[in-house]
Amino acid sequence: MTTPQPQQEKENHLGMEARLPRTPDGQKRPAKPAQAMWKGFVQGSVGAAIGGACAHPLDLIKVRMQLQTDATNKLNMVQMGRRIFATEGAVGLFKGVDASIARQLVYSGTRFGMYDVFKRAAGEDSGPLSLPTKAACAIGAGAIGAFCGNPGDLAMVRMQADGKLPEAQRRGYRNIFDAVRKIAGSEGVVSLWQTGVVPNMNRAAIITVGQLAAYDQCKQILLDNGFRDGIPTHFGASFMAAFIASLMSNPVDVAKTRLMNQGSGPDATKYTGTLNAMTTMCRTEGPLSLYKGFAATFSRQCPYVVITWVSVEQMKKMMN
Repeated sequence: MTTPQPQQEKENHLGMEARLPRTPDGQKRPAKPAQAMWKGFVQGSVGAAIGGACAHPLDLIKVRMQLQTDATNKLNMVQMGRRIFATEGAVGLFKGVDASIARQLVYSGTRFGMYDVFKRAAGEDSGPLSLPTKAACAIGAGAIGAFCGNPGDLAMVRMQADGKLPEAQRRGYRNIFDAVRKIAGSEGVVSLWQTGVVPNMNRAAIITVGQLAAYDQCKQILLDNGFRDGIPTHFGASFMAAFIASLMSNPVDVAKTRLMNQGSGPDATKYTGTLNAMTTMCRTEGPLSLYKGFAATFSRQCPYVVITWVSVEQMKKMMN
């Protein structure tokens, strides 16, 4: 007569498979709760708003450098910063910061959120994604985010460039709401999503590959090589991502700035599109003009990307 095995011995005999959660045949159990979908939007919005506000003076200097057309009297990043401080004061370095924060809340919140949505649709729950798949997810997320945030981006560029114009030509926007209202009134509501939206989407698609997909890949490489998932790893991965994003995006960023800053009407229109702006600049100012403000771009991207990702990662820990 055989003695029945204790329940624990049966479970040990069957192995780990017996202790895994079971689901009905033919159904897939979601690896993450549905609630997690919205978290990416919130984390991206808040993290990017913090990063954007901290890096705004460098972004302002970058825009002013990109708008330089006089080949004989170009200022470097330090000289441009000193000029802005001398002529407009410390407050001048934060001109347009409200537009920058509003833009980040919409633009980056959408980018981060849609990036998570696309990665999940691509099968992230079942295993790490390849770099090309991450890049494709980032391109789509960046383009959608740029379209949603174009009014804020347009207002920010106009406000940042205002101090460089002669006093008689300055637009005199008081804040982002005043800027959006005046642009809509003088150029039409459609212009908020028409002026510079294509170069903005192109730039966002490229830069999101650097800021999000490259960060994911760099972080994965660091973790695979024994680094712990903590702030030093987040800092290192985001620093590398900032350089990649700057290198990829600067030519399109310069074209976007030139297109957004030009007025409407046949007399004010100098560039007709992104490629036209880039080719015209290469022809009239030389190929290196596409990398005008690169030092300022990287100097701005580095604190922005690092602060944004460290903030996002810390929020992930708190929210999960």
